Amino acid sequence: MRPAPDRPGKLPSLLPVLGFLRPYKLRLVAASLALLFTAGATLSLGRGLQVLIDDGFASGDSAQLRSAIILLIAIAGAMAVGTFVRFYLVSWLGERVSADLRKAVFDNIVRLHPGFFELNRSGEIMSRLTTDTTLLQTIIGSSFSMALRSSLTLCGALVMMFITNLKLSLIIALGVPLILAPILVFGRKVRRLSNESQDSIASVGSYAGEVIQHIRVVQSYTQEEFESRAFAREVERAFGIARRRIRQRALLICGAILLLFAGMAGMLWEGGQDVISGRMSGGELGAFVFYAIMVGMGVATIAEVWGELLRAAGAAERLVELLNTRSLITNPATIAANPVCPHPQMRLEKVTFCYPTRTQQAALSDFSLGIEAGKSLALVGPSGAGKSTVFELLQRFYDPQQGRVLLDGVDIRDLGLEQLRGHIALVPQQPALFTGDVRYNIRYGKPGATEAEIIAAARAAHAAEFIERLPHGYASHLGEQGVRLSGGQRQRLALARAILNDPEILLLDEATSALDSESEHQVQQALQELMKHRTTVIIAHRLSTILHVDRIAVLDQGRLVATGTHAELLRDCALYQRLAKLQFREPAAGGDGEVDSGPGDLPR
Repeated sequence: MRPAPDRPGKLPSLLPVLGFLRPYKLRLVAASLALLFTAGATLSLGRGLQVLIDDGFASGDSAQLRSAIILLIAIAGAMAVGTFVRFYLVSWLGERVSADLRKAVFDNIVRLHPGFFELNRSGEIMSRLTTDTTLLQTIIGSSFSMALRSSLTLCGALVMMFITNLKLSLIIALGVPLILAPILVFGRKVRRLSNESQDSIASVGSYAGEVIQHIRVVQSYTQEEFESRAFAREVERAFGIARRRIRQRALLICGAILLLFAGMAGMLWEGGQDVISGRMSGGELGAFVFYAIMVGMGVATIAEVWGELLRAAGAAERLVELLNTRSLITNPATIAANPVCPHPQMRLEKVTFCYPTRTQQAALSDFSLGIEAGKSLALVGPSGAGKSTVFELLQRFYDPQQGRVLLDGVDIRDLGLEQLRGHIALVPQQPALFTGDVRYNIRYGKPGATEAEIIAAARAAHAAEFIERLPHGYASHLGEQGVRLSGGQRQRLALARAILNDPEILLLDEATSALDSESEHQVQQALQELMKHRTTVIIAHRLSTILHVDRIAVLDQGRLVATGTHAELLRDCALYQRLAKLQFREPAAGGDGEVDSGPGDLPR
């Protein structure tokens, strides 16, 4: 996924982020005082330089020279101490605010409704959570402090310049616009090319990430050379933009140096004439040059930091947008009493639902279905019939536009989300494993589980044998998304997690459809144990896996076509007959219902 490029924003966008500084007022005050102290010490260095030249060098007295040098050392010591305190406190605040902001954004993200992630790319969200918060940490912990310090020293140096020599100060003031005008022109070009460069680098990263994510497909089709050439083109395009940016930035630096030193040379000529004629002392000229250099450095620092501040404002805008996004699926104002039935039943009543990205196409339409307590129900139908949508609504990942979903007669919108989902466990077709060890992945179903409970769940899922053969047993790390395990092993770990969770309602999304025969047999054994005495709903792609269920519901185009047992549906439902004929080669309706046990067919 391509991350969001760094777009300049407006400085007011930083205000909500600066609000994260409120809990650390004392440190902020201490950092501000250290900043003021350091700026004052830096400005006093000009006076110390004047004393050194006029009273130290010019006097010819070693004692006065010693005193002047001691004064400079004392000022430098004060600057060092102030800088230490300022740097530590400001850097601490930057890291602390970045961490708090990152946590706040993540806390909000994990509670957003799944529909949000249909409309927003995961790569962009991750970029905001990592890159943008890191940028803000740099700004708050460094650049913002530099901008404040430079602003203080710039204002102070300007005041001291006018106090030291009014005529030279006016000359400098008249020359500043002539120096800044070309710098601003080049600066705009540099910022534009910087944005283009960031976009191109983001494109390179996106391209590389996609290829790496699908590396097996790339290699299976022997497209390594093609992808290398394509990536090289992306890299060269990014380099071309970066080269133009570097050229413009080099011209900007070159022009700034020439103009600044030309102005300095003019000022030194005029000041030197005053020193020669006796209208000004050498110490005054030295102090004035020092303050002029400070003004130049202050302007340069602010100009450099300004672009960083604008980038930070853009990052803040994106983060605040994430932070302020509210989930469409929330807890009710008043939470209903928790259903206490050990075998709860669920029901969908006249439900009509459209996904946020497909508002014109109903995934379910006027759909009603009862799920009996303690019984098993299978959902079958062609692709797009609405089977997965039923699962999404049962877990309240979405709310229907019309109708209700009930748990023991209570509308699930009146229940708390944790309250509802605490009754349910899902075993998906593609099990989701985390980058951790075996123990962590099983315990995810019950964070407080003991070691004995984890081992018992693994045994019940027929997973203990292969776990114990792993290099470190239950402490073995599985790699990203459990890549170090086979499909059957991943599925059995997901089952162990569900067994440990011990739910009243079990949702199975055809947990064996992608497994080999041996793995399927082991997983089916675990499922039989898991389904005992539980309200179970199964999405079935292969009818051979659901012949033992209590009831089967046939769906088509978001509507309920028929319900019944396997034999009843073979007799009464044309769509089920067609599905069975494709998978079992069942005889036509009206036959004896026997399965034609040809090669590869599974018995009923």
